[in-house]
Amino acid sequence: MTSPPPTLNLGIVAHVDAGKTSLTERLLFEAGAIEAPGSVDAGTTRTDSLDLERRRGITIRAAVTSFALDDVVVNLLDTPGHPDFIAEVERSLGVLDAAVLVLSSVEGVQPQTLVIWRALQRIGVPTVMFVNKVDRSGADMEGVLEQVRRRLTPNVVVLAQAHGAGARDARVTAVPLTREDVVVALAEGDDRVLDDWASDRPVSGAAALAALRRGLRTGALTPVLCGSATTGAGLPLLRDALVTLLPRLSPPPHEQAATVFAVDRDERGRRAWVRVWSGDLRVRDRVAFGAAEPARVTEVAVSTPDGLRPGVAGAGQIAVVRGPSARIGDAVGRPPSRREHRFTPASLQALVEPVDPTRRTALYAGLAELADEDPLIDLRLDKVDGEAAVSLHGEVQKEVLAALLEERYGVAVRFLDTSTVCLERVLGVGASGDRIGTGGNPYLAGLALRVEMAPVGHGVEFSPGVERGNLPPAFVAATEDGVRAGLRQGPHGWEVTDCVVTMTASAYYPRQSRPHQKFDKSMSTVAADFRHLAPVVLAAALHEARTRVCRPVDRFELDLPTPAYPVVTALLGRLGASLLETSTDRGYTRLVGHLPSEVVPDVASRLPDLTGGEGVLVTSLDHHAPVRGQPPRRRRRGPDPLDRAAWFRDVPR
Repeated sequence: MTSPPPTLNLGIVAHVDAGKTSLTERLLFEAGAIEAPGSVDAGTTRTDSLDLERRRGITIRAAVTSFALDDVVVNLLDTPGHPDFIAEVERSLGVLDAAVLVLSSVEGVQPQTLVIWRALQRIGVPTVMFVNKVDRSGADMEGVLEQVRRRLTPNVVVLAQAHGAGARDARVTAVPLTREDVVVALAEGDDRVLDDWASDRPVSGAAALAALRRGLRTGALTPVLCGSATTGAGLPLLRDALVTLLPRLSPPPHEQAATVFAVDRDERGRRAWVRVWSGDLRVRDRVAFGAAEPARVTEVAVSTPDGLRPGVAGAGQIAVVRGPSARIGDAVGRPPSRREHRFTPASLQALVEPVDPTRRTALYAGLAELADEDPLIDLRLDKVDGEAAVSLHGEVQKEVLAALLEERYGVAVRFLDTSTVCLERVLGVGASGDRIGTGGNPYLAGLALRVEMAPVGHGVEFSPGVERGNLPPAFVAATEDGVRAGLRQGPHGWEVTDCVVTMTASAYYPRQSRPHQKFDKSMSTVAADFRHLAPVVLAAALHEARTRVCRPVDRFELDLPTPAYPVVTALLGRLGASLLETSTDRGYTRLVGHLPSEVVPDVASRLPDLTGGEGVLVTSLDHHAPVRGQPPRRRRRGPDPLDRAAWFRDVPR
């Protein structure tokens, strides 16, 4: 059988409006995959397929398209640039062989540029930088390179030069690899070139190319090119770099390994996008994605230059798979260990309700599907109170969710006030227990639990304790399910974390039946008895141990012109920031510190006016700090396990 051609899974990543979708269109056009480049403003791009993407002119969902480049099949991933969709970007980064980081020659390094660059470095994706829009008024290639060296990496190798930047007819020419400044840059990241250069030995073009390839693969060197996605200037150099510099995947056959990086729906229903690392995926294969039971693959369609085509998905290829109920991040086999998802949880939440109350069921169905496509939405439904809460990364994501619900499901919605998501931590030790047939307990289960605080970052640990050998494993598992369900809403309504919950006693009625009859549930314990009782026992133990509400706190890094330092630090002080580091370099001041998550949008919105548009703010969730004063409460959804009578009534056996 003929082996598939070499593949290159390439990501185009950037801050919003840097021109990455336009660059994707130009690459497809140059490769002959489309007849003319689409326009973001006109809504005619190939990769922005959602109506909402076309209207807003932004990328919301990562899109895959393929084209042939010499003897290589390039699977091109166009990813979102808006910070509200950073999770979508990181999902895509995990399946890439290489990336092109696009910067604007006018705006330079922007906040999302820095966030994406760090993610690329963390995951270990070889990256080429492309400075776009050299034909725009205000283009400043040297200024952008200065920002790159100061804010991203000093180890850049400039391979292209712009002539007449800032004009429509700007040209781009190649910089020879043997030129002195290129050799010096290569020597910064390659010992072989450094040795030749320090010894005054000439460095050949072949040696320089080999050094650049090595440095790019290890992350020690970053090539920088420039051009215009609109006019095509500099695109031949970028295409040549993709072929000559970036690593190709030619893995030997191994056991089956693949990763799910996206889930969406088309007119035929749900489908999972997978990257195959080794082996292959075929129709009728029985595969286990994540912890799910093995399921049969009913369809495999491989991304090719001619679109999605039915076939066998081999190593390096991207394909659509139907059949197994795979979720984002699930894997088959053992993908490379460095390809790990590390999503920062959303720190905002909002209640959503239908404008038309009769459309509530449709709203629930639509939100459930969208949460399936993006697990970070963290949907919380309460059908009793008629409420739905979603987690968010920002206001734009809220607008997008509203538009998707109306377009796809015909449900117009409104969001109530956005608030931050807090959590609760256990302060001490608490214990409680319930016996069968006492205290109104309707379940045929007896259970005692002890809950105690654990170090910050420990998470939730459940231990069967001495009951491990006394209780059937199914009942232990059901107890753990009930405990974890109970921890989702603590005494103040927030999720409880960083604690250890231990079973200290248990009792049950063994499986039995009346004479000459089959199994009788009315006189035998079932797993649901422990699952329903555990939240009640846990709530009493938490009440005794007590919990503290903690609010999210971001770590921020802020680069700003030094003259703006006094007014910006005054603002940060009023909003409760604490500074950890301050440094000044060449007219810019860098601040590092902590800031309550709820005030980050306020700082971001006011920063451009305070810094003349030159401030760059990057934030990420760092920790949760105790709330001073009266702690905020979240309204409980469903029965309260502390109200035993109500719980036993509303959660019957």
